[in-house]
Amino acid sequence: MKNKVLAGLLAVVMTMAMTAGCAQNSDGSSSKSGEKKAYKIGISQFAEHGSLDNCRKGFLEGLEEAGIKEGENLTVDLKNAAADMGTAGQISGSFVSDKVDMICAIATPTAQSAYNAAMDAGIPVVYTAVTDPVSAELAKEDGTPVGEVTGTSDKLPVEAQLKMMRQLLPDAKKLGIMYTTSEANSVSTIKEYDSLAGKYGFELVEKGITATADVALAADDLLGKVDCITNLTDNTVVASLPTILEKADEKKIPVFGSEIEQVKIGCLAAEGIDYIALGRQTGKMAAQVLKGEKVASEMNFELITEPGFYVNNKVAAELGVTVPQELADSAVESFDEIVK
Repeated sequence: MKNKVLAGLLAVVMTMAMTAGCAQNSDGSSSKSGEKKAYKIGISQFAEHGSLDNCRKGFLEGLEEAGIKEGENLTVDLKNAAADMGTAGQISGSFVSDKVDMICAIATPTAQSAYNAAMDAGIPVVYTAVTDPVSAELAKEDGTPVGEVTGTSDKLPVEAQLKMMRQLLPDAKKLGIMYTTSEANSVSTIKEYDSLAGKYGFELVEKGITATADVALAADDLLGKVDCITNLTDNTVVASLPTILEKADEKKIPVFGSEIEQVKIGCLAAEGIDYIALGRQTGKMAAQVLKGEKVASEMNFELITEPGFYVNNKVAAELGVTVPQELADSAVESFDEIVK
């Protein structure tokens, strides 16, 4: 009898040891202690254009720097809403149904949609390229999250942009901006431009749109009223920027961008941020949440505070614009061709 009891105890001990040496993954599979846990992230990108693509690239780089690499211990489900809010909602719902470990939302509309879908499911949301998290109701006035949601802001350096535009175009009077009326980030930035434009001698001319289909006609109307245009981080407008640039080029009206990729494809210049760096910063925040080092609800949103000057010398030459030497010397990067 004693031998049977001892044998039974030994079996229990061995079973406990084997169990302790294994960890349960989110998909129900087990891995031995010491191995990296496997994660699944759903990435919801609102539209396909350079700045958001760079955010995604930087996000994955940030995760990899923290030891979470796609193809090794990370599975990524990437979906693009093609600038459609209805599609963004469907994507968010599908990620919740799939019980992903985290949703990475790129741009304001997808961040709002993802948080609304995930708030009752216990799935953290980490966003990037959200200009004004407070106006988007993702953060409180003091920067703290409204729930299990955090990330990075791509708030534009509006005053630096106005100052730069005045240096390049000393005689310009009317400044045009096209924006999507339903994008909280654009509405917020328009208010800032409106409050500062007069300080730099500009009269602001606004043109609101509701969908991609409006862009061409809106561009024709706006270009007939202004001396130059500045572009926001408005996702619908940025996705149609080649159309705006083509029409502006015909009229020899300068278009200013809000980041490096827009300058590459034909905007004259920009005081903007590095979206790869912004995405990388977001990826590092996401890694902390995934590893259990922090919870999203205790992490204030972050931003890149120092903008950089980018200029396209070919565009300047075609427009007959002289870039002041002091400004040229300060450029983070300049381009001598237009990328089509």
